Amino acid sequence: MKRTLWFALAWWCSLPALAADPPAPLPAPAMPESWIGVTPTPYGPMLVQQGLPPPYRDYQMNRVLTPEEKKRWLQMAMPLMASMMQVDAREAINYFAVKYRARSGLSFDEVVQSMMLRANQVNLKYVGSNPMWKDFEAVLGDTGAPRVEVFSFCDIAIGRELLKVIPEMVVFLPCRIAVMEDADRNIWVLMMDWDLTWLDLAGKQAGITPELRSGAQAIRDKMEDVMRAAAAGDL
Repeated sequence: MKRTLWFALAWWCSLPALAADPPAPLPAPAMPESWIGVTPTPYGPMLVQQGLPPPYRDYQMNRVLTPEEKKRWLQMAMPLMASMMQVDAREAINYFAVKYRARSGLSFDEVVQSMMLRANQVNLKYVGSNPMWKDFEAVLGDTGAPRVEVFSFCDIAIGRELLKVIPEMVVFLPCRIAVMEDADRNIWVLMMDWDLTWLDLAGKQAGITPELRSGAQAIRDKMEDVMRAAAAGDL
């Protein structure tokens, strides 16, 4: 009986005091410092996961990275990137883009028309556009900016399967292709170069089946096919 009363008293004392204001929400549980470790290799430091991920479920969001974790990752990654890319910001961004110059004589609208036609042929669903150049004029009063529009496309089936495994992939969706005039009014077709090498290099590819990897590559190939058709004016 005395032991029961002791535990009851200890439990009661551990309760928070009543207050008029509601208690502040508890912070999200952070992973231990050792969750992602840094292992030296002949090629430099490598991030190594130190524990098992939660049991897999479709559409399961991964853990929230703390600002400290991101800072540590950047502190490790940025020197490596800096040693690899001793170039200015314009050239650095250039590495992240795939672009094709449109055939001489094609108008902006003809390039867009060819792009839409080929997207329909390869079953990429057009889901919207952002005519940025119109906002440059209407909002900023800039009537001299070259024409630029960003078009969004989606492969519904592959997109669903990707989000099941990696919900954070939604930040890359839908896939975007830009049509843009440069300073000399040449027309270009561009997209972000989401090369799947990063996926192949991931050390733990849980849930990335060969079929899903093939599907992701198929979207990449379709996007480039659409860009080439647009640049060539294949009507």
